[in-house]
Amino acid sequence: MNSEMYVDILDNAALPTLGQYFEEGPFLFQQDNCFIHTSRLAQTWFDEMGVQKLDWPSQSPDVNPIEHLWDELERRLRSQPNRPSSLQALTSAVMDAWMAIPIITYQKLVESLPKRVKAVIHAKGGPTSY
Repeated sequence: MNSEMYVDILDNAALPTLGQYFEEGPFLFQQDNCFIHTSRLAQTWFDEMGVQKLDWPSQSPDVNPIEHLWDELERRLRSQPNRPSSLQALTSAVMDAWMAIPIITYQKLVESLPKRVKAVIHAKGGPTSY
């Protein structure tokens, strides 16, 4: 993916979805510091659209719960006895694995955020044990 593709996704998918859920109310957009997220093109888009971003430590995926969910999803997919042999089978396997992740997993990740943030602050934005 490059910056142009990212901005296209923001413009055509993310912004309309955010508009549906938040209407005119305030929200903070969370993203990491991947180069496409911090590109001049992306920054210009955020400024022009008036989308406020959550400050994010420069080297810390540790506080992003989705990273741990991707990990869980990958473990579930790798534990399946047969690898998908088509795009349709892969899509189905991913959706099934995602839906099988218990809600408690999400809750625990969200509840662990204060500890994660403290650990990142203590590590001055560097890696943590999470």
